[in-house]
Amino acid sequence: MSTSDQLAAVVGTNKQSRAPAAPKKPVPALVRTVLSPGFKKQLATALPKHLTADRMARIALTEIRKNPALLKTQPESFMGAVMQAAQLGIELGSALGHAYLVPYGNQCTFILGYRGMIDLARRSGQVLSLNAYVVREGDEFSYQLGLHPDIHHIPSPEANRIKKPVTFVYAVANLQGGGYQFEVMSRAEVEAVKAKVKNKKTWIDYFDEMAKKTVIRRLFKYLPVSIEAIQAISLDAKREAGEEINPEDVIDFNNVTEADFTDITDAEVVQNEANAAPAAPDGNLI
Repeated sequence: MSTSDQLAAVVGTNKQSRAPAAPKKPVPALVRTVLSPGFKKQLATALPKHLTADRMARIALTEIRKNPALLKTQPESFMGAVMQAAQLGIELGSALGHAYLVPYGNQCTFILGYRGMIDLARRSGQVLSLNAYVVREGDEFSYQLGLHPDIHHIPSPEANRIKKPVTFVYAVANLQGGGYQFEVMSRAEVEAVKAKVKNKKTWIDYFDEMAKKTVIRRLFKYLPVSIEAIQAISLDAKREAGEEINPEDVIDFNNVTEADFTDITDAEVVQNEANAAPAAPDGNLI
């Protein structure tokens, strides 16, 4: 047998022994939904100018690749979480640490990171910078309130400082036009917040980050930020505590129509303001 015949025989044998190609797996329904023109159109109506619907959809798919457990969540919860990020103009994922998609059972949950909170505060134009820090055992730390509020923090130079327990956490905002606003929480105060959280896994894995997020959330009450940002922080706190999020908790100020008020019945109008009951600072009638 010639050399060419021998080669032909070998090639023929390899062709016969080659296993048939595996059938292609169907594309998951959730992936098809994210890529659909309809969903991208919804994203486009919510996104700010610096983000596009295509980019947001690709980011959502990247999160699915990194965490396939998201495929097991209800599509409505997944799309709702992505829409929440779109409305805030925040990119998902660990690259920036602004927000995350986390599966809890069959629900996809939108988790706002502390860096996302900082980004929301800076967008107002009234907050030049916002930073949060943890104080560890061995650090030189003191603060005072009153007429001359101030914070003094010198981290310990010890090489193993990062392993020392956290004693305080604080956040400082530098405001437009001068001035600072800060908030300090002790370890006991942070632990009290952690105790109310339904799912503590994130706290266990990322205590420092969650502590910073907690003190920034408390500082937000005193910062000149948008209503949408305040609402996002409030919803994030309810979600973290395991409280139910109702549709009425989320108000899309860009899509309010007369139909939103059809369930409100006529009420008596008080003509004389002097006869109206005074309101307490919390909005309740006295």
